[in-house]
Amino acid sequence: MASIKRALISVSDKTGVIEMAKGLEALGAEILSTGGTAKALRDAGVKVTDVAVYTGSPEILDGRVKTLHPKIHGGLLGRRSVPAHVDQMNQHNIGPIDVVVVNLYPFEATIAKPNCPFEEAIENIDIGGPSMLRSAAKNHEDVLVVVDPADYTRVLDAAKAGTVSPGLRRELAMKVFQHTARYDSLIAGYLEKQVQGGEVKFPKILSMQFELAETLRYGENPHQQGAFYREFNSNEPSVSRGKILHGKAMSYNNFLDANSALELAKEYDECAVAIIKHNNPCGVALGSTPVEAYVKARATDPVSAFGGVLAFNRPVDLAAAKEITSTFVEVVIAPGFAEDALAELKRKKDLRLLDVGPLTKVKQVGLDLKKLVGGLIVQDRDLGVLADLRALQVPTARKPTDEEYAACAFAWKVCKHVKSNAIIYATPGQTVGIGAGQMSRVDSVKLAVMKAQMPVKGCVMASDAFFPFRDGLDAAAQAGITAVIQPGGSIRDAEIIKAADEQGLAMIMTGMRHFRH
Repeated sequence: MASIKRALISVSDKTGVIEMAKGLEALGAEILSTGGTAKALRDAGVKVTDVAVYTGSPEILDGRVKTLHPKIHGGLLGRRSVPAHVDQMNQHNIGPIDVVVVNLYPFEATIAKPNCPFEEAIENIDIGGPSMLRSAAKNHEDVLVVVDPADYTRVLDAAKAGTVSPGLRRELAMKVFQHTARYDSLIAGYLEKQVQGGEVKFPKILSMQFELAETLRYGENPHQQGAFYREFNSNEPSVSRGKILHGKAMSYNNFLDANSALELAKEYDECAVAIIKHNNPCGVALGSTPVEAYVKARATDPVSAFGGVLAFNRPVDLAAAKEITSTFVEVVIAPGFAEDALAELKRKKDLRLLDVGPLTKVKQVGLDLKKLVGGLIVQDRDLGVLADLRALQVPTARKPTDEEYAACAFAWKVCKHVKSNAIIYATPGQTVGIGAGQMSRVDSVKLAVMKAQMPVKGCVMASDAFFPFRDGLDAAAQAGITAVIQPGGSIRDAEIIKAADEQGLAMIMTGMRHFRH
């Protein structure tokens, strides 16, 4: 590349900037800078020319205007290969600027502070920085533009070796526009909240920013391509933030199942294990230890659990690890693994082990999105919980026993994570039969009985939505259930309640539905 005669450096994040400036200076570049960056460089022994001295124009308006000047933007936008541009630059005494190292005022960090004043947020909207970045990126054929401190070393190395390629220039320009696009969307989102007077759940323009974490082997099927993107700044314990400790790379389907398994295991304060197959639970249980919970969960449907995805809400110990390795499992997700458990699990070379860290209670936020052809449907995440079942309506003559209340509370949490129509048979702390994804509720009732590997008699039944007819309730009663928890709300509720009374069942009506499509 041509020699670097001039570089402009102005950064909020000063990570690595002194080394970058010294490297550019060693290549013969005059260093232009402003404010705090200029001071930091001078203090480190770098010779710096203030932008105000270079342009002949002082900083004005409390520093709002300092780099918005023709000598700066002309030096960035002037094309060296166009004679008319070169003539005009010479005519106006505009020297070329060959390198721009800029990052922006910390707007995102500023508005994240509790009770951030509006005036402070506004003053942290960078104007000169994005303008310089965009000018340099537009003219990247002539200007090296660096917005990410992680790129300092490779840019310096390429400049020293004279190997700055058009491809590198274009990549750096791409990163600039990705960065400024996110920056602008954050500002727009913040201002929309101010206009609306609070949080805006559904903004007029939904701008979502995710970072590519990895390209997957394929998507849901081998003929589909797939990738995994990670949301910026999410701090909720999740599969997306987890660390792969061992095993093959996660697949598209592994991510779906792992997310479903962990979110179900997180529903419980007690030690719990959830087993997912094809994005549906096939076994969920509580236990005094991880191994007890796992064995109980697997007993629900051992055939379906083969090749399943397991989530623990407690660290996996050696006893649980030995039980896991006794059969084929695809993925194990947990908030940690004991060293001896990890060694045991690593004997299975393909078994994926995902450590999601402590399952600390944080505010659960975000939206549930589903892509349509040409559109998107958006809703709240289903975070609905029932704090106290005993406060709910019991319309039947018989009231639930303590054991039935405990079983219903457990089953209701499972029900939320099963594809509709969803039916769960359970005892306190253990699923017995799961009927998922049927087109009619009575078919889910019958399927759950068919899938059960333990006696249904004496179980409770949870239904994710109301019973449109009494046939589902009658079929469950015939199988031996003693109580049911369901939302209610059918035009035939009176008929359903009458059926329950005829069968001697207790019924809890939640008033809350958990459809899952």
